[in-house]
Amino acid sequence: MTSQPRQSAQPGRPRHPRRADLDALPVREAVPALLAALDGHGAAVLCAPPGTGKTTLVPLVLAGLVGGGPRRRVIVAEPRRIAARAAARRMAWLLGEPVGGSVGFTVRGERVAGPDTVVEVVTTGVLLQRLQRDQELAAVDAVVLDECHERHLDADTVAAFLVDVRETLRPELRLVAASATTDSASWARVLGGAPVVEAAGVSYPVETVWAPPARPVRPPHGMRVDPAQLAHVASVVRRALAERTGDVLCFLPGVGEIARVAGQLGDVEAEVLQLHGRAPAAVQEAALSVAPQRRVILSTAVAESSLTVPGVRVVVDCGLAREPRVDHARGLGALATVRASRAAGRQRAGRAGREAPGAVYRCWSEAEDGRLPGFPSPEIRIADLAQFALQAACWGDPDAAGLALPDPPPAGAMAAAREVLVAVGAVSEAGAVTGRGQRMARLGLHPRLARALLDGSAELGPRRAAEIVALLSEEPPREYGDDLAAAWRRARAGADAYGSRWRAEAKRLERAAREGTAAHDPGRPGAGAGGGGDDHAAGLVAALAFPERVAKARAEGAFLMANGTGAELGEGSPLRSAPWLAVAVADRGPHSASARVRLAAVIDEDTARAAAGHLLRAGEEVRWEDGDLVARAAERLGAIELAVRPIKNPDQALVRAALLDGLRGEGLGLLRWTPDARALRARLGFLHRTLGGGWPDVHDDGALLDRADDWLEPELSRARHRADLGRIDAGQALNRLLPWATGEAARLDELAPERIEVPSGSRIRVDYGAEHGQGHGQPVLAVKLQELFGLAETPKVAGVPVLVHLLSPAGRPAAVTADLASFWRGGYRAVRAELRGRYPKHPWPEDPATAEPTRHTNARLRRQQ
Repeated sequence: MTSQPRQSAQPGRPRHPRRADLDALPVREAVPALLAALDGHGAAVLCAPPGTGKTTLVPLVLAGLVGGGPRRRVIVAEPRRIAARAAARRMAWLLGEPVGGSVGFTVRGERVAGPDTVVEVVTTGVLLQRLQRDQELAAVDAVVLDECHERHLDADTVAAFLVDVRETLRPELRLVAASATTDSASWARVLGGAPVVEAAGVSYPVETVWAPPARPVRPPHGMRVDPAQLAHVASVVRRALAERTGDVLCFLPGVGEIARVAGQLGDVEAEVLQLHGRAPAAVQEAALSVAPQRRVILSTAVAESSLTVPGVRVVVDCGLAREPRVDHARGLGALATVRASRAAGRQRAGRAGREAPGAVYRCWSEAEDGRLPGFPSPEIRIADLAQFALQAACWGDPDAAGLALPDPPPAGAMAAAREVLVAVGAVSEAGAVTGRGQRMARLGLHPRLARALLDGSAELGPRRAAEIVALLSEEPPREYGDDLAAAWRRARAGADAYGSRWRAEAKRLERAAREGTAAHDPGRPGAGAGGGGDDHAAGLVAALAFPERVAKARAEGAFLMANGTGAELGEGSPLRSAPWLAVAVADRGPHSASARVRLAAVIDEDTARAAAGHLLRAGEEVRWEDGDLVARAAERLGAIELAVRPIKNPDQALVRAALLDGLRGEGLGLLRWTPDARALRARLGFLHRTLGGGWPDVHDDGALLDRADDWLEPELSRARHRADLGRIDAGQALNRLLPWATGEAARLDELAPERIEVPSGSRIRVDYGAEHGQGHGQPVLAVKLQELFGLAETPKVAGVPVLVHLLSPAGRPAAVTADLASFWRGGYRAVRAELRGRYPKHPWPEDPATAEPTRHTNARLRRQQ
């Protein structure tokens, strides 16, 4: 290895290593190839199936704790806290040591490590914070990024930062991207062409049992899962218990679904455990330990790959997963329930074959399986990127253009993230991180919550601000209600699992807030207790975090948020009569006009103005509303109208713009269109289509309105109301568009005459197309047949033959032709035979080519003679 072993940490050798267990790990066979790859390249991609020991044996070997070799400090990054704790415990157990000796772990709010720790398991979020504080990772020799296939945003970011560190600061830093089912080629490319090392696994056969519901269930929507689907999953668990032996591991999308299914399994003859990231440590420990009695473990995706659950012989897969989603236009982000990918399905099924042959019960049909997505969506493509954008800005690459990411961030999501960061003062308009942004990044919070913690601490004191932000960082259980202040009081008084986690996070945030506030401005009152009751404090912090979601009541239980989205409270909510709300959590269905408020706090207008001051706008507003111009002086907080009064003499530029909006919305029919004006538009449209050049495009209203300055002035600038538009002569205005400069305008009547004189002496109007200058490909000349006797050639305009509509003496269509000579020779005979009996008083000569054209009957012709 190129790096020198570190002499600063030399713990004693493990006292009771479990050699047999270490030797039994299948990844052992791939270790020599992995070490050779690291010696040659410095980075490697390790592909090893679940249960092979990649998470436990490989770090111990790299650290020199197993297999000899010099001691090195190794960091193992896991995507979840529960996985980080479990991996550390497993490695310590293999060494015969307690956690905190040679092997330790650090997760948010908890650290179990000591001076002798050489292998430290951390979450990717913790590693991200360390990299921002110490880009060199000076005390670390190797980093293992575990479970890369899950494509969490923090993991992708950490990988990109570490590649940058290796290229610019620490080429000797060793880097391993380890995964059970990863796109090895993609990760090898990210790591600069790193070698790929594959380890064979020992897996037992897993039988697939297709177990779809007997009746259709509603697809998931947002966070909602059809209760019928969950009832079916519970019934499949019962079936699996009856048909198979061993523990049952059931995958569900979230904590709420786990609780519901657990309630339906209360009478089964097995211990029912609920495994998820929020579960108490004792429950997590029990789920990951061997038990004497049979168990049903209801788990979220935490058990897909990074954890080993002993005793499992059966997997029940509900087929659902949770992915982040964000509505960038409205700032409403939340998790969404989606169909799990086929890759996730394979991972889940593999849990049944870790220790012996097993079975997987899939709660969908085999036909549906082929329609599932192949892999989960990378979080960078679908998530809110505000926190990522802040990390990139702190790293010195605000656009993330120079980062070696498996997938680039979408431009639209990055633009939305930049807007958030500018609004909270984390970055400048140019994207450079500010000192405030640096402090926010160190808090380990979303930038919105970081802003609420820093500014809330200055007003309320760090303790109260931290407690409320802790509620917002992990949404309280639904049974706490939708009133944030009430939920705060319940969390303070409660002794449930959520309350314990909340208190620990609140203490962490309070410490961070005191440090951040003191560093920002030691003279501010941030260290004090702050004033106001719970409702004021909760509302202020929520409004600081989500200023676009301050909302004003517009009816009982109905509000309008500053971002323009409606918001509604559920029936029975204690907040329904509030005049103002700070909405902390809301979700909106794809076909719903309003968002449903899940968590909010009462505020007043002053608080809304203070928190969302960057959205305050005051000035004249001139709009086209309800078919006419409306002018008023208005003060708005985003989309919320605070005050308004009518004005008599609005700014003319605003008036003109509003009138143009009206014309765009309702069409140019608002102007005065005489028959001559409509005909002129049709003639100009014909010449534009036929000759192009300087003849204007008058085809549609949009094209004309784009040139409003050229033809609607000065009339438009003098208009004040809808009625004024109706006084504008459209034909006179259109004349301004003619190509006067080239002299072509003078040829308008020559190229596209209004009328054509026919042999009878009549001047017949030419139809150049339907209204708006579109319709016929040829101009139309509709004329009575007898008036064209003796005309051999079809008339032309601008070189285009007209389409002749030959009419009967009564003016009804008799024939259509673009070739009169041909019509006289052939078609005329049939028309003559049909019409001469019906119109005997009119001439029907046998040879129309030599007959006299006429507008009159035979009798009148004789009198004239």
